[in-house]
Amino acid sequence: MFTFETADQKEVRRFRIAQFNGRTATARPNGTAVTGIVRSIVENKSSQPTKWVITLIPSQPKAPPVRLRSAPHIGAFAEDLY
Repeated sequence: MFTFETADQKEVRRFRIAQFNGRTATARPNGTAVTGIVRSIVENKSSQPTKWVITLIPSQPKAPPVRLRSAPHIGAFAEDLY
């Protein structure tokens, strides 16, 4: 699990929408990107300004798609065009 704290209300709203819809979200604290499912968003009312603690469950990166066919060979039929 990956936990970080933010005071940005727009970012918190984006994470809440991702959590509600069951989608992955990407967090970029300190320049590192972490993508995963939002597990929880907890408001820390004792801090000024208000901050939120967001917990993500990192997801595995998707493997590149497997090509079933080779690319078409356009040059093979170029002599038929003339």
